[in-house]
Amino acid sequence: MEIDKLEGIIEAILFTMGESVEIGKIALAIEHDEATTRKIIRRLQDKYEAEDRGVRIIELENAFQMCTKTEMYEYLIRVARQPRKYVLTDVLLETLSIVAYKQPVTKLEVEKIRGVKSDHAVNKLVEYNLVCEVGRLDAPGKPILFGTTEEFLRRFSIHSVEELPRMNPEQVESFKEEAEEEIQLKLNV
Repeated sequence: MEIDKLEGIIEAILFTMGESVEIGKIALAIEHDEATTRKIIRRLQDKYEAEDRGVRIIELENAFQMCTKTEMYEYLIRVARQPRKYVLTDVLLETLSIVAYKQPVTKLEVEKIRGVKSDHAVNKLVEYNLVCEVGRLDAPGKPILFGTTEEFLRRFSIHSVEELPRMNPEQVESFKEEAEEEIQLKLNV
């Protein structure tokens, strides 16, 4: 099958599915190996960019998705009802950061790190589809384990959680010292 035909098939799959599609499933559909399929998708991505199209294909971990380019949003808003905006407060961002870096993580582990109840924050993040249940901990009560979603990756424009910035060891040590000093102050009160 010629390359243009394969690109058309991939384009149809990604457009119709609306969500990300794993590379293995696309490869199976076009009857090629994953490496060849990835090359065809990269070529298609380059075409969209070169032609300055309104859509693009993004990679999310080991899957691909067709989506609107962000610079087109203002035009979509003119036609469609204004999309609901989610407000990520400092509390939600703090909780989301903990889940992103520690996943899979339970609410109790989040609460230990934050030092306060986190039910509301975790529930809001689930509602916003940034966090989801990824399993259960093999412990009494079988607490829910939470992790980030593909929507999290899309919102923060990263392909994988491995792309999250890493803190340098000196910063971590500084934060630990500050936390210990704060604990001592509370104990002395």
